[in-house]
Amino acid sequence: MATIKSFEDIEAWQKARELSKKIFELTMTGTFAKDFSLRDQINRATGSIMDNIAEGFERGGTREFIQFLSIAKGSAGEVRSQLYRALDRKHLENSQHAVLLDEITKVSKMINGFISYLRDSNLKGMKFNN
Repeated sequence: MATIKSFEDIEAWQKARELSKKIFELTMTGTFAKDFSLRDQINRATGSIMDNIAEGFERGGTREFIQFLSIAKGSAGEVRSQLYRALDRKHLENSQHAVLLDEITKVSKMINGFISYLRDSNLKGMKFNN
């Protein structure tokens, strides 16, 4: 695995950022733009994925990072659920829903893989380096 020097180097963060931009653009159009609570909630949840990956990395400890990655993974599950709600409310077409569901599932799997990697490693984190 390549050395990660900043949270921006983390592929899961990069993919979460891309998805966050797509979700934002989508929620600003059509009927989605008028469903204020769902629009705001799904945008906050997609942002939470990115933000928790970033915050966990910046804390400098592997155990803390794993905890924040777990929170990010939970936010990915929240986004998945909200995508179903958006589909049920006819804010999304079936094809849009399928693409977004695939993307958020991939992000979730990437986070899970990163958690597994960190748990199996002997890394303690940057704050423990001398």
